[in-house]
Amino acid sequence: MEYAPRAVRRPAAPAAAAPGLRPGHDERVRGAHPHAEPGTEAVPDRAEGLPRPRRLPERHTVRDQVLRALRGALLTGELRPGAVYSAPALAERFGVSATPVREAMQLLAREGAVEAMPNKGFRVAERSSRDLADLAEVRALLEVPVVLRLARTLPASRWEQLRPLAEATVAAAALGDRAAYAEADRAFHRALLELSGNRQLVAVADELHRRSQWPVTEDHGHARPGAAPVRGISARLIADATQHAALLEALVSGDLTTVEALVRAHFSGA
Repeated sequence: MEYAPRAVRRPAAPAAAAPGLRPGHDERVRGAHPHAEPGTEAVPDRAEGLPRPRRLPERHTVRDQVLRALRGALLTGELRPGAVYSAPALAERFGVSATPVREAMQLLAREGAVEAMPNKGFRVAERSSRDLADLAEVRALLEVPVVLRLARTLPASRWEQLRPLAEATVAAAALGDRAAYAEADRAFHRALLELSGNRQLVAVADELHRRSQWPVTEDHGHARPGAAPVRGISARLIADATQHAALLEALVSGDLTTVEALVRAHFSGA
């Protein structure tokens, strides 16, 4: 018996790809709306050679500005130790929404400057002179050995790089600007420790330094920095900045005896 040959079904030819797309390429290009009308021009990704998309505004810019303002208010005692401040009240003061204020205060809480009070706001931490002395002791244990080791190994040219930072502390101290001095002081110490190449050390020391700069409340409950006369604040800052300048000169000249004496004195009086 003869059988008629079975018809062979040939696969259909693939549909032609849209211009500009590879066969099999998903036409829903990243960034295109999933319900876009057919024929809408797709925007290829950067692999196709098109320019980089415009940079979006930095979302944390407002928060960072508020954070700097809050740090300044804490350093000067404008935000009083022991007082409670709500995020909405501070937001109205700075002319922003409560969200960046709340985020900034949460960062300050991690640094030990404030503590969160549920359903109330944030309470400015109260610190004693003993707290400050304890921080200075820990900082000395970390920083003094590093400075002495670097003093024996680094050439004068490396130390000269720190001169603008030391001069910035002197300038801020002369103005009696506690907030500006705090930033200049941290920048000087951070740059000095960065010469060690130990990033973990720099991070830990920088955090301790930040904590050591918050206002101190005396045992009888009155905030010292905010209430002190400007002349008294300037005198303390100038003395500290003068130590920076003297220490740098000793490091540049290679006077190890003076370096050790100055760096130990710097932390004992911190």
